Formats: sequence, structure tokens, C-alpha cells
Amino acid sequence: MTKKEAIKIIEKLIKAYPDAKCSLDFDTPFHMLVAVCLSAQCTDERVNKTTPSLFTRFSTPKDFANADLEELETLIYPCGFYKNKAKNLKAASKKIIDDFNGEIPQTMDELITIPGVGRKSANVIMLEAFNNPQGIAVDTHCKRIANRLEFSSEKEPEKIEQDLCRLIPKEYWKDVNHILIWHGRNTCSSQSPKCDICPLNNSCKTYIK
Repeated sequence: MTKKEAIKIIEKLIKAYPDAKCSLDFDTPFHMLVAVCLSAQCTDERVNKTTPSLFTRFSTPKDFANADLEELETLIYPCGFYKNKAKNLKAASKKIIDDFNGEIPQTMDELITIPGVGRKSANVIMLEAFNNPQGIAVDTHCKRIANRLEFSSEKEPEKIEQDLCRLIPKEYWKDVNHILIWHGRNTCSSQSPKCDICPLNNSCKTYIK
């Protein structure tokens, strides 16, 4: 795969998904952080159904840091792994207050020091909250698409991201963060991919005829 070939594929996907964007609803950078943390092993749709009542009760880092743990667990229960997520959200909020003066930091190195925020989540926050993509968030969809299109043969998300960032020019990163996820959700699914209607079926070596 050359950069020229990769760009051609990305441009086809941009054309195929002109409305691709982040599916998580948020009003503030902190709300984005909370939504991303809740989205781990959970659908964005479920997160969006959970956060309105959550943010009505707890909205700021101070609110979350002082929240009753059991009440927080109850509010985020629909998102799964609620005990661990509630614990991380309280710890994250305390970290944001103590180390970042109550504001979400705007660097990858600082973001990944926050409990519950890994590199994928930090990439999403940098792009969606600050419009400053620093890499490519590799979720299950992105991983599958990257492997099928031979952008990367790696299995670990960080190594896949490194391959993607070497192959795809930075000016495309914002779009790539959205279109690979949309392509995975809408066409190139894990089971029974819709290869017959895929805009890439002429250039994908895993095309199922």
C-alpha cells in the first residue's frame, strides 16, 4: 500500500460518507471525556440515551468528584461495566481538578494521565472537543477496516495507529477518524459485510464476491 493508493481509498470513503461525524453527543470538553469513557464496550446510541439524565445530575468535574458513588453507578448502569466506569469518572474528575485546574488538558500526553482515558479516548477528545487531531482513534471498526484494506497487518491498536499515521497525510486525519468507523458500521461489518454495495469493492483484496 502506497500513500497515493491510501489517499485514493480515503477520498472514496469521504465521498461515500459526506455526513460522517462523531456519534457521541456533548456540550463541553468534559462532557466529551465522560461520554468517551462511557462508550467503552458500549454503543454510542446507548451512551447518548444515558448522558442527558447523568449531566442533569452531575455536570462538572467538581460534581463528579463529589458524587455519591452508588448514585453515579445507578445513573450509568445501562452503559455496562458501571462500577469500574463510575470509579474512573470520580478519579478522573479529581485528577482534572487537582492537576489541571478543573479544565480538560489539550495535549495527548496530559490526557492519557487521566484515569479511564487511554490513547484512543484521548484521540477522540483532541479531535472532537478541540478540533485538533493528533492521531487516529483505533476502535474495533477501524482495526477491522485497516486490516481488510491492508493499511496495516498489525493487531494491536497503537501499532495500527502508527501504520495509519505513516501512510495517511495529517490533513486527512480528521476525516479518517470518522469515515473508517462509519464504513465499519454501515458497510464493512464484522459479519456479512455488504461487499456488493461497497465503494471500495474494486480495490479491496478481501472483497467477498
